[in-house]
Amino acid sequence: MKYCQGPDCHTYHTQDRLKGIKGSKTYQTRRRSNLNYFDEFCDRRCFEDWFRKHGTQAVNHFGRLTKPKHLTEENAWQKTYDWDSNYQNRFYIYRNSITNEQRPLTEEQYRDNNYTLNER
Repeated sequence: MKYCQGPDCHTYHTQDRLKGIKGSKTYQTRRRSNLNYFDEFCDRRCFEDWFRKHGTQAVNHFGRLTKPKHLTEENAWQKTYDWDSNYQNRFYIYRNSITNEQRPLTEEQYRDNNYTLNER
């Protein structure tokens, strides 16, 4: 069973956190939600509590940006798809968001997370 990682989850007074038998009930940490709060939290409040407490340390650990990133013609390629004129069939493309150049892809290439654009 996976529990919410919010540091103060157990302190919020909600009915689903109140557990135990009559006379000795306590507020307990919730189970994680399947509402996609980063797969570790029961709600957004608990995620924000965690980030306030650990966010700076996490960013420093995993790599703080020290200079801006730039989108250039070389790294502006994105996989996407569009529809034919009847909206019946998809066609897959690599599109450069700066130059608007397009190159065709197969559906297999589109779904392959390791596929990168071949250089000409």
